[in-house]
Parts: sequence; structure tokens; C-alpha cells
Amino acid sequence: MFLHRIALLTAALAFAPIAAIASPAVDQPAPAFTAATADGKTLDLSSLRGKTVVLEWTNHECPFVKKHYDGGNMQSLQKDAASKGVVWLQVISSAPGKQGHIDGATAIKVNASRGASPANTLLDPDGKLGKLYGAQTTPHMYIIDAKGVLIYKGGIDSIVSTDKADVAKAEPYVANALTAIAAGKKIANGSTKPYGCSIKYE
Repeated sequence: MFLHRIALLTAALAFAPIAAIASPAVDQPAPAFTAATADGKTLDLSSLRGKTVVLEWTNHECPFVKKHYDGGNMQSLQKDAASKGVVWLQVISSAPGKQGHIDGATAIKVNASRGASPANTLLDPDGKLGKLYGAQTTPHMYIIDAKGVLIYKGGIDSIVSTDKADVAKAEPYVANALTAIAAGKKIANGSTKPYGCSIKYE
């Protein structure tokens, strides 16, 4: 009985940080932010009004992230989004000393080495942006429409695994959402469950 209680307490503590992070609601204005970029500048979300924006929480050391980059899925999504005029932003919320934490110059090198083409990478080492959006995993995906409304949050697709072969079998939530937006249609499922590595907040 004692060990059972310890196990329950451990599980509760493990989920406490995620449960404590509030998550913005779909079909409501996306939380405003200004963030540092990998190229040494700053970016304000309001400056992108009039364009669809994708936020991709990432950690280059996470096996779930590697699944989508090693197989080329993430790069394909980024390029397709850019062709539609969508602004794709990576977000790195790993704290200093934690898995996935890198500086701007390294983030640019990592993207170049894997052929990634986000419009920019946002550096969030203090986790403020991640917690503002309730980001829990890498990857965790958000889409903001041209009016600044959050219209999608959740997983990149439907199969929880680190096997890149599963990408072709999964329901591609983000790809479907971007296709719907381009066609002027409402996203069929605006909120799904994210999966991946937990974000390494402090």
C-alpha cells in the first residue's frame, strides 16, 4: 500500500507542471507576444496580422522531433506552408542546461544541416512564450489565422510514435488544416492531443 501511494504521488508530481500551464482556447484571439529570433532580432506577433502563422515547438534532440525531420515530413510541411504565404515559426523553449537548448547561431546551423526552412526560429529560454500558449510537447503545433485568431492547437498528426514510417499512415492534422485554410474552409478538428517529448522548462 505504501509503495502504491508513492507511485501515485510520483505520477501526480510528474504531470503537475503540464497541468499548471493554461492553454489558450481555439477560436479566440491568439495570445500576443514579442520574442527574440535566432538571427538576433525580435518578432512581434502583431506584425504578422494578415497572414496565417504556424508555431512549431521544437527540440532537435527529441526523438519525436527527429521522426518528422529525419523523414523529411517537417521540411515538406514548412515548404508547402511558405508556398501558400504562411509564416512558419519554430519555437525553442528548452531552458539553459536542458535538452534542446541552443543559441540562435546553433539553431540556424541545425536547420541548415537538415534542410529545414522555417520563416524564423523564436528563442524562448525562460519559457514565457511556451507557457503563454500552454505548449507541452515537442512537437506541439499551433495555427493562427490572418485575423489573429487561434484556429488549431495540438499534434502534428495522429500516430504517437518515433518511427518515421508511421508518418505516411497517420492522419496529418497540420497538413489537413493548412489545406482547409488555403481553400477557405473551416478546420475540421481544431484541437487534438499533442505528443512528443515534454518541453524542458526550468
